[in-house]
Amino acid sequence: MDNIKINHEKIWTEVKESLVRELPSHAYNTWFEPILPIAINETELVLEVPNQFFFEWIESHYHDTIESAVKEKFKNDFSVKYTIAPTGITGLPSNFENNENEQAQSESNFKPPVLNEHYTFSKYIEGANNQFAKAAALSVAESPGEKAFNPLIVYGGVGLGKTHLLHAIGNHLIAKTKSFNIICASSEKFMLDFISGIQKSKTVDFSRFYRQADVLLIDDIQFFQGKEQTQEQFFHTFNELYQSGKQIVLTADRYPGDMKGLDDRLLSRFNSGLAVDIQPPDFETRVAILLEKAEQNGLNLPYAMIEFMATHIKNNIRELESTIIRILAYSSLSNKEIDEKLVKRVVKERLGKRFLAEITIEDVIRRVSEVTSVSEKDIVGQSRKKELVEARQITAYLSREILGASLSSIGIYLGGRDHTTILHACKNIEEKMKSEKRMKHQVESIKNELSAATI
Repeated sequence: MDNIKINHEKIWTEVKESLVRELPSHAYNTWFEPILPIAINETELVLEVPNQFFFEWIESHYHDTIESAVKEKFKNDFSVKYTIAPTGITGLPSNFENNENEQAQSESNFKPPVLNEHYTFSKYIEGANNQFAKAAALSVAESPGEKAFNPLIVYGGVGLGKTHLLHAIGNHLIAKTKSFNIICASSEKFMLDFISGIQKSKTVDFSRFYRQADVLLIDDIQFFQGKEQTQEQFFHTFNELYQSGKQIVLTADRYPGDMKGLDDRLLSRFNSGLAVDIQPPDFETRVAILLEKAEQNGLNLPYAMIEFMATHIKNNIRELESTIIRILAYSSLSNKEIDEKLVKRVVKERLGKRFLAEITIEDVIRRVSEVTSVSEKDIVGQSRKKELVEARQITAYLSREILGASLSSIGIYLGGRDHTTILHACKNIEEKMKSEKRMKHQVESIKNELSAATI
């Protein structure tokens, strides 16, 4: 067992080699590649998983598979235990021999969080929505402490990549030189450290810890709002670092000047640097993000499925990424291939009521135009040609069926027609669908595409 003690990584590598032969590739890539071997003793192998959801999934679906593989490989009555990676921290293998050091470190009140090694500039998908923010972050990473970009504040909505850029700056500096003292923390951690310092009469240690930074990275400064004493401490920390030529980078969910409950002195300091925003990604950027995430997970999706996801999931990069993971999860659970029906089901579940809310009558008109080869202008126009009237009536029927739009609102979109005309159009398409296979197939095809009604 002496060799086993110091070879937990080798053990896990050999176990994975047996698992990769037994499991579908997408299941293996999704659920086993991210697991890290942490430690081993005489009876127990400890594995680290990224988050609580991951742990619950492994525990309920793959625990027996893992434990059986370990026991079969080493003919030993091992059990397998899981630990969840600290928030934002990945890739931190350790072993039991380090327990004493880890315990000594845990007694320290103020420990710098480890940067997420996956958040790098090379993995940051650039688009028109974030190009300026990325360029500013990279400039700071190349030349920290320059007055023009100090502080740098990156702001924008939830899940748009602010934290990614924050950690990318730190990772770039570490790769460039080991001499920088980089401290990365959330605003909440800064506040809790301050409170802990007060409780344990170690405010001097707290101040010394944060003010020794060459580069200070603070995430989500909006949580400083209304916390006067924390703001006071941060103000003094900010001042000392700034005056010493140290780099400060902050993220926020909105422009700092729009935050209520922030001290004017802090706002003044924030305004002395550069504030850059990140907007929701455009369609092309969303497609690029989905393609990259799919590739990372060993998933080869047809472009039509990628386009469908990018069309409906618009405002949040985190939702785009988690949609890919959820598709893999469903596929693993049901042991089925990933197809269009599964993708639509996941997207609809992710968006809920927002899914239908995002579809408009204009979308219906556009899709009917593409399928029937009748121009959008003719669909809403006054021509009574048979093929144009039919396309117009299909549009009316689908707007009613999918969106539940009122007859009068549909009439307004379709050239100002009254509600009786729209009602007649809907009934006419219903009758044709009963008697004409061509019409039934055409209408149902458009309906399924727009509303995922087959799910």
